[in-house]
Amino acid sequence: MTYEEFFAKVKKQFIETADVSNIKEHLAYQFNITGEAEGIFYVEVKDGELFVEPYEYYDRDAAFIASTDTLMKIAEGKLDPVLAFTMHKLKVEGSIDKALKLKEIIASKGKRK
Repeated sequence: MTYEEFFAKVKKQFIETADVSNIKEHLAYQFNITGEAEGIFYVEVKDGELFVEPYEYYDRDAAFIASTDTLMKIAEGKLDPVLAFTMHKLKVEGSIDKALKLKEIIASKGKRK
């Protein structure tokens, strides 16, 4: 899988299914993909809207570093990000408090109106 294919799949997972309308704070995450489909993208929650773009986010709250497989499982809701972290499949840099809010975004999947 190429980076472009992976990014398109992850973006679709987040944009089409996540409901962030109840998240009022600003959250900015950068995802660093390692191995197959290596690359960078960011997820931002701003004013109750979700943005997913294939760029580096310099003023991010947290950065997540993981393999393509791990990030896809997290995006699909098949792997809890905290469990991935404790299993050393996911590395987190930055604000742990803000990073934990990723679970809230993932939990909102399927609740989009």
